[in-house]
Amino acid sequence: MADKDFSAAIANIKVPILILDQKWHRLFALGGKPDSVKELEAKENELIKREAEIKQELKDLKKVKENLMSSVMSNMEGTSDLVSKKLDDDKRLLEECKERIAANEDELLDIPNQIDEVNRELMTASMDYCYDKLRTNSKEAEEITEWIKDVRVKLKKNVIRKHNREINNKEIYSYMHDVFGMEVLNLFDMQNGDFYIGSANDKEEPAKESDKSADLNNVDLEEVDLDAVAKETKADEEAAREMDLEGDDEASTSEE
Repeated sequence: MADKDFSAAIANIKVPILILDQKWHRLFALGGKPDSVKELEAKENELIKREAEIKQELKDLKKVKENLMSSVMSNMEGTSDLVSKKLDDDKRLLEECKERIAANEDELLDIPNQIDEVNRELMTASMDYCYDKLRTNSKEAEEITEWIKDVRVKLKKNVIRKHNREINNKEIYSYMHDVFGMEVLNLFDMQNGDFYIGSANDKEEPAKESDKSADLNNVDLEEVDLDAVAKETKADEEAAREMDLEGDDEASTSEE
């Protein structure tokens, strides 16, 4: 929307007095009000306060006016100098009172326009702050979303790596058993016991085979870049095949 059209549309909107709305104050509950908003808020407060003062002053002046008019009417037929002086003073005060009433009424007519003008400026300043905050929050939320996505992908990849390591440990230990025998393996286990086969929980209690693969089965592989993981798996498989070939060569040599 063009700036001209936007300004015209805003001009036709009736804006409530913002500083009297508690929800408006809640807009700034987290970050606090910027200086531009504080200045306009103070200005609007002063105008509202002045409007209330003028209304009260007009009320008081009108009472004084009524009393002066009554006094003038009662002294109109007096002939003494004292009464005549009192009549002249009352007329003078009455004129001054009328002038002050007129001036206050003129000011009172203009104050609502001033309040509305400041209130609209306050609306614009508030909107600028809020939309800036919305953009900042959106940007930070997107950054956090990307961080969560990255961590989730890394977690999924590491679950697969963990499973591969457990499988490799089992294969190595199985080959060691076949090559060296249980008696030799038990001796070396006692000497080199700082390892485990399967998950870390297997140290305390042997897990069922279905439990050992639970982590992998529960992993959603969507968004996971499996290229690196596949390379590691391929390397593990190649190492296993080399161990098989070495075992076959040794068997052939012994048969000869």
